Amino acid sequence: METIPAVDLKGGRCVRLQQGRMDKETVFSHDPVAMARHWEEQGARRLHVVDLDGAVEGRPANAAVIERICASLSIPVQLGGGVRDLEGLKKALELGVDRVILGTLAAREPYTAMQAAEMFPGRVVIGIDARDGMVAVQGWTEDMGLHFLEAAKPFDRPEVAAIVFTDISRDGMHSGPNLESTAQLCEAVSVPVIAAGGVHDLDDVRRLMELAPRGLAGFITGQAIYEGTLDLAEALALADPA
Repeated sequence: METIPAVDLKGGRCVRLQQGRMDKETVFSHDPVAMARHWEEQGARRLHVVDLDGAVEGRPANAAVIERICASLSIPVQLGGGVRDLEGLKKALELGVDRVILGTLAAREPYTAMQAAEMFPGRVVIGIDARDGMVAVQGWTEDMGLHFLEAAKPFDRPEVAAIVFTDISRDGMHSGPNLESTAQLCEAVSVPVIAAGGVHDLDDVRRLMELAPRGLAGFITGQAIYEGTLDLAEALALADPA
């Protein structure tokens, strides 16, 4: 099961938010490229990058930093935030990222998102972010009135690389992952599922590992590895040994 560290970008800095709130940020580094290299040196086999400004503005806002991150690493990078159409997807891939996460586009225009996955098989990840089970988009500022399981149905296709499922209420809160909803999604689709939000320590990693036989392919961790409640190298050794 993949253990994927996150680098969230806001104003060119590496930050973490609580529950996706732009006014609840903690700055962890003014050099996100160095931070990305640090996680690679710790043994990460993939990096998760989020353009927080882009997620809210609806367009890539930290492209130069993202390009430098990709150029400095030997591991693949997956990018989310601000990709709202096929042209944006192509531009994101040109930055050097391996996979692009489509969240708002997937919720609002599932046909277009699926078309993107067919154009770039294995390089499109669907992002489903839910608050109380209902999908939120536009940097989590807008509720769609759509249940996360319904949102996932159109993307249960082999061209889709994975579905990243985030429980917004737990993101950055150290409250433990939403195992119940994650398990429901794993059982509803055959596409690999990646969990995000709430991971606090190795006990949470062990709980997530129990879902691996049901289709959980990995988890994303941010706040916990930045604040030290989870050691990335230990998590990798436990869940994703070489």
